[in-house]
Amino acid sequence: MEHEGAWSSPRRGALSRALTSLRLLWLLVSPVRSHPDRVYRLLATDNNLGENTRFLNLGYWKTATTYDDACRALAHLLAERAGLGPGDEALDVGCGFGEQDVYFVDQFHPRSLHAINITAMQVDEARRRHQREGLSFAVQSATEIDDQDRYDVVLALESAFHFNTRADFFVRAHAALKPGGRLALADSVTAYDRLGWWSRLLQYFGNGLWQTPRQNLYGEATYRAHLEAAGFVDIVFEDISAHVFKPWKRYAQKRLEDPAVRDRVHPLLRSIWAKDHGAHDVHRYVIVTAKKPGPA
Repeated sequence: MEHEGAWSSPRRGALSRALTSLRLLWLLVSPVRSHPDRVYRLLATDNNLGENTRFLNLGYWKTATTYDDACRALAHLLAERAGLGPGDEALDVGCGFGEQDVYFVDQFHPRSLHAINITAMQVDEARRRHQREGLSFAVQSATEIDDQDRYDVVLALESAFHFNTRADFFVRAHAALKPGGRLALADSVTAYDRLGWWSRLLQYFGNGLWQTPRQNLYGEATYRAHLEAAGFVDIVFEDISAHVFKPWKRYAQKRLEDPAVRDRVHPLLRSIWAKDHGAHDVHRYVIVTAKKPGPA
């Protein structure tokens, strides 16, 4: 499917772009860091690196050579680690435009997959573009899930750092899982407390843009403690950083050489993606799996 070229459309003039820029810049410095729907509404449908998809993750580049394939590979790895399969009732939390959900359904064949997201515009697009039997989308916050013992698998693909807070989500996910159910996340951990002042400043601006609550900035030990406090066991962290951050950055820089991509992607994002600013050096990209006690 071809992108709609929002930034080159006659409907979006110089004033519209300027207003969007001001709003994005405000997010950079705003003390409020708990409304990811604000940034995703501003970025709309075309601020991504996809060739034929609207994936919004960094991808898994162990063998992939294109962004779409890398994003599918990350979705595949997450579903594999979750043990997603036929007969499962699954919940995807923070689904974006639903690209991974179509992949999950087509490749892993769960009995049902319910996908939720806080940004209504993205949910509307997912419903319009992705229709499969057993696949549903809804606008809902990760920390307002009210299901009890319903799902075999809960997934969060590069979204949990947005949740206000991630620890509160763990409690909700534990309640929503059936006994023996599995939680799987593609996420990042950070050594925030050991950062120097410059790295903290970069982190501050980045957290503003992507609306990451300060309460979610911690390393593996605290991450594990939050999972255990929510009741999870059999917790595993798999570090895949080497196949995520640097290869994604190389691809992003190359992709931005395409005039069509440069035209549709907002200048602020182009600037961030094009520079070797080292912001990812303080993070580890991990696949995290955990289990709710009970029958296998």
